[in-house]
Amino acid sequence: MRAIVVNRNGGPEVLEPAEREDPVPGPGEVLIDLAASGVNYIDVYFRTGAYKQATPFVPGQEGAGTVAAVGEGVTGVAPGDRVAWQGVLGSYAQRAVVPADQTVPVPDDLSLEDAAASLLQGMTAHYLTHSTYAVRPGDTVLVHAAAGGMGLLLTQIAKLRGARVIGTVSTPEKERLAREAGADEIVGYDGFASEVRRLTGGEGVAVVYDGVGAATFDGSLESLRPRGTLALYGAASGKVPPFDPQRLNPAGSLFLTRPTLAHYTLTREELLERASAVYGWIAKGELRLHVGQRYDLADARRAHEDLEGRRTTGKLLLLP
Repeated sequence: MRAIVVNRNGGPEVLEPAEREDPVPGPGEVLIDLAASGVNYIDVYFRTGAYKQATPFVPGQEGAGTVAAVGEGVTGVAPGDRVAWQGVLGSYAQRAVVPADQTVPVPDDLSLEDAAASLLQGMTAHYLTHSTYAVRPGDTVLVHAAAGGMGLLLTQIAKLRGARVIGTVSTPEKERLAREAGADEIVGYDGFASEVRRLTGGEGVAVVYDGVGAATFDGSLESLRPRGTLALYGAASGKVPPFDPQRLNPAGSLFLTRPTLAHYTLTREELLERASAVYGWIAKGELRLHVGQRYDLADARRAHEDLEGRRTTGKLLLLP
């Protein structure tokens, strides 16, 4: 099968196309013929070595396709089933082996491409808005990178929960996309905290959803109302330097969390609940997906270059 292999950590150039033996499902596992693989910033962290993984490895944490075979002891999943998954390495390939209990069924009225495009980021947006900080009607929230894959979903889901959304973007085209997703106010990155204060009458926002990291961290804290929450779910601009928690006290007894999806899908019931909610919103037209670019599997390097170069909007997919 065709796959992308990382033999050493580094830049996008280490994403090397290769031919590999088809994987074989072991006990409790399923073999999936991929229809699409999601490209996510966590893939960059694994590629660079920010997240540790022994090399060589096939990157990619998200995919959707058709079950080709099942291993010993698998029940509830059968060959021919359409499934998606996230959180298991190996999706940058034509075939992947995944634990059966990590897969979720794909509804008949949802394409496999849309299933791959929405699972990881959709469930992340779900837990951020429902669990990390449960958005309430009347809340004002700040969404960084509001035209990115995560930002567009966060904006839409926050609006579904009755929030006023302020989004940050870097270009007029990204502003258009964010406003189409429902953002009420758009600001640039320069001096965004002052703009947020102005737009909230000096109060600040209930929560900041920040996947940018180092470049926005200080301004995100400055944007919060007393007892507000900074949900730092990513670090696209780099890791936040060491931080004195005493800063949270005079700033308003703020809350800071660095969450990850794995801790919000600890049980199969929770995994299925979040996936079902996301796919249900899509089916009802309440959540619109924006696939910004599709790449051939062999062009994974270019996908990462575009992602890190901030040349993308919405979701990126690799097609095998």
